[in-house]
Amino acid sequence: MTGPTSDAILARMMALHPKIIDLTLDRMWRLLEALGNPQNDLPPVIHLAGTNGKGSTQAMIRAGLEAAGKRVHAYTSPHLARFHERIRVAGDLISEDALTAVLDECYAANDGGNITYFEITTAAALLAFSRTPADYTLLEVGLGGRLDATNVIDDPALCVITPVSVDHQQYLGETLALIAGEKAGIIKRRVPCVVGPQEEAALDVIEAQAARLGAPVLAYGQHWHVGQEAGRMVYQDENGLLDLPLPNLPGAHQVMNAGAALTVLRHLGIGNEACEAAVSHAYWPARMQRLRKGPLVEIAGDADLWLDGGHNPAAGEAIAGHLAEGPSRPTHLICGMLNTKDIGGYLRPLAAHATTLHAISIPGEAATLPAADTARAARAAGMEAIEAPDVATALADIVSRDPHARVLICGSLYLAGVVLRENS
Repeated sequence: MTGPTSDAILARMMALHPKIIDLTLDRMWRLLEALGNPQNDLPPVIHLAGTNGKGSTQAMIRAGLEAAGKRVHAYTSPHLARFHERIRVAGDLISEDALTAVLDECYAANDGGNITYFEITTAAALLAFSRTPADYTLLEVGLGGRLDATNVIDDPALCVITPVSVDHQQYLGETLALIAGEKAGIIKRRVPCVVGPQEEAALDVIEAQAARLGAPVLAYGQHWHVGQEAGRMVYQDENGLLDLPLPNLPGAHQVMNAGAALTVLRHLGIGNEACEAAVSHAYWPARMQRLRKGPLVEIAGDADLWLDGGHNPAAGEAIAGHLAEGPSRPTHLICGMLNTKDIGGYLRPLAAHATTLHAISIPGEAATLPAADTARAARAAGMEAIEAPDVATALADIVSRDPHARVLICGSLYLAGVVLRENS
């Protein structure tokens, strides 16, 4: 008889706790103990937290390490098209058989206890990593840091905090300082912490926590610098200067993410060629990703079709900056967001760069913001807004009016996941 698939086990796991998000580590510690504490048997861990840029920074660190011949485990969330994307074992996405086995083992070890979906699947990733040799483990925080399910590593090799901004206030606090305090919860005693560009209120909190724990800080603007010069990226730290191509991940904000990744690699002693590979070979979907094949591209015809999963005000600023740098041409947005997000804060920076916005509801997502609400928020931000039933209909309407437009599908990683699944 054929056993259950990973999808079937994941569906069972969704019922183990009534809340989708419930920040505490008690359940995680209990399950890890039942599994034999796999978190203690990992290759050196690099732990990443922050509001924006965690995934891109992790992707660049991984590209650099792998270019240096290292085997790398990587854990990220959420996934876009398939759950397997969250767990990369020694460089490869986890296989269906391996995923099914560790999920089943974690489900049995949990023995029916209350535990969230993210907690038990994080435990499954740690279990898979503990059983396969590798040189490094990259762990990306899911939400916050201090009480996140990934924050179970006593002695990581490095911590990284990418830019902190206001998001998930209902879980992390209403002020930037409170949110930064949650992110800084990953800092461990005497473990170096690489810190990306921060607002002063966030940096003060991060540096204070690091000082309490005796953790050396490697902060942007103090210990490392990065910027663009003559179409190149220039990075400098106490070890010298690197003159590199601009990151292949588009957007000025990716230069800053690349700087944090390079600081990690330089601290680990990774050479200059691998550092160049970090910025030129990294791949991270749904971050200003150009779509080049699939049914939506066929509908787009001569229009350029892009996809981005950013969903908070800082992401809106980053996308606006990227659009401002690009060729001047009409830009049309297809936007769907969750009802927990600050849609006004996200859309306001984009208003100056968008000709129209087509508002949609995210298919299959209970927490979607209705298309009518998204359209209302877009009009309040100064955009011409149109409601549409789905992405394909919105896209067809745009290209019927403006065949050579630039079209950006945006507003949510959940919407990006729908697009990638349906446009493969």
